[in-house]
Amino acid sequence: MAEVIFAKAFRRHVDCPDASVVGSTVGEVFAVYFERHPSVRAYVLDEAGAIRKHVAVFVDDDLVTDRVSLSDPVGPGGRVHVFQALSGG
Repeated sequence: MAEVIFAKAFRRHVDCPDASVVGSTVGEVFAVYFERHPSVRAYVLDEAGAIRKHVAVFVDDDLVTDRVSLSDPVGPGGRVHVFQALSGG
């Protein structure tokens, strides 16, 4: 099981409770999470299924590198953290 954890900033826009889900990649974890909470998908992923530009996803302490295919591995007991990324100058 992996834990999906959303930063508090997301909760201002959509109901996104933390949850334990089964999956061995970020894509698998998100698929299970979004099946339970479909309204969250549009806030995290774009229309093509890639992580949105202003969203940062970490697996444990590592920033996800595959923002398109979501193939980064998630180990047993892994924690997938979802944050709104800061941008601008």
